[in-house]
Amino acid sequence: MKIIKNDIFAVLFQPAFAAVLCGLFFFSSLSTFAQQNSESARREIIQYGTEIEIEALIQSLKTENAEYLDSELIELAQNSRNHKVLIGIFSFFGDRKKDGLEERALRVISQRENETNETVHSAMDYLGKIKCPQAVPVIMELLDTEERRFLSTGFRALSLASSGDKALADETAEFLIEYYTYREPGSDNRSILINAIGATGSDVGIELLSDIATNTDERIPLRMAALDALSKIGNDEGLKAILVCIGTNDPNVRSAAVGALGPFSGPDVDKAILDGFRDSYYRTRIASAQAARDRKLAAAVPFLKFRAERDDVPNVKDEAIRALGAIANDEALEVLESLFLDRKNSERVRVLSADLLMKHTASKNFTRLVLELDEAKSKNQTNLYNGFLRVVGAAVLGENVTEIESLARSFMRSGTVIEKLYGLDMALNNRLTNLDAEIITLAKDRNEGIARKASRIAETLGIEIPE
Repeated sequence: MKIIKNDIFAVLFQPAFAAVLCGLFFFSSLSTFAQQNSESARREIIQYGTEIEIEALIQSLKTENAEYLDSELIELAQNSRNHKVLIGIFSFFGDRKKDGLEERALRVISQRENETNETVHSAMDYLGKIKCPQAVPVIMELLDTEERRFLSTGFRALSLASSGDKALADETAEFLIEYYTYREPGSDNRSILINAIGATGSDVGIELLSDIATNTDERIPLRMAALDALSKIGNDEGLKAILVCIGTNDPNVRSAAVGALGPFSGPDVDKAILDGFRDSYYRTRIASAQAARDRKLAAAVPFLKFRAERDDVPNVKDEAIRALGAIANDEALEVLESLFLDRKNSERVRVLSADLLMKHTASKNFTRLVLELDEAKSKNQTNLYNGFLRVVGAAVLGENVTEIESLARSFMRSGTVIEKLYGLDMALNNRLTNLDAEIITLAKDRNEGIARKASRIAETLGIEIPE
């Protein structure tokens, strides 16, 4: 059956068909408008949104690690009494140790009779994370009331808030010691109080903490907390108590003592760390690996190699590999290469080893990583592929970027959503301005997350996106 030209025009201008075309055009325009105005829409959520909408927005900003709405969120917090909104904003700013909400948080604590318990906790937590010295007298005043509902968070926040100033830290340590010795904080809060004394960083707490750590009649959790606190202070005056506890019969105290050695140095400390690798209690082996990592103890590399290859506890292997990455001498990097390239190793061992290698020898090992990435994809090893993909996305190659540029271009042009996002990471981390066409295309992608990320990266790299 033939349809002449006039018949086609007749069909096109039928009312029903025209309505469909208009609808499609409207939907396309609406989608483009939504992408182009997502930031504007987010600002409107802050101005007019419900607590649920604002919570969802804050979660998205956390995921994106985005800061561009901080001013609007600060203004919202200053005027809002909605506890869910306040808690979300305090959390978002506290996790980034971002100031700007001090006055509002202090007001929450001072006027706590008008606030929920959760809001007061979040305000104190925020002030502690940003180490706000103005919070010290306010939190002390709250703790003096001995309101049990606020003690645990108050102790932690107080110690952190004071830790940036020595005189304030000493004053706070004395306050906490007095609280521990002469008041009744409750058994559940004693470990928290001990940890708080250490978190001030003040030498004032060393005597009490040493007495608790070495007292064999004391409760095990309190002895462990005291050892951790001595480690936080890191003063050699507390080292004697830690070394005494390494010889204890209790495996939990023993592992805590080894774990507390990280900040200290000397032959006795080195020997204690190395001996810890032989301990049958796995937590002690983990503690030795962490202490070796903290001190970058080169003598521990053979022990770490043995643990990374043969330990029957996965967490011990993980900590041994992380310690090798921190030490990062030639011997340690050679071990990491072996762990990464041996396809008989577990996925977590290979991915973690690759991640650490990229931080130290990216130029040398990037080609190998791409080969292993392709191998994992060809064999449908999804978890291994995704793990290597994450490592590739974070890699920084320096001057020779030809290979990573080629891979990023491939991802951005024809990859999955996840591959496109990692391709954008590669472009940003390596300043791949030659990928401007691909980044501009993704800035107009239908996927709002991709489009938003591409737009931000374009701005950072100085790439102009045409209208």
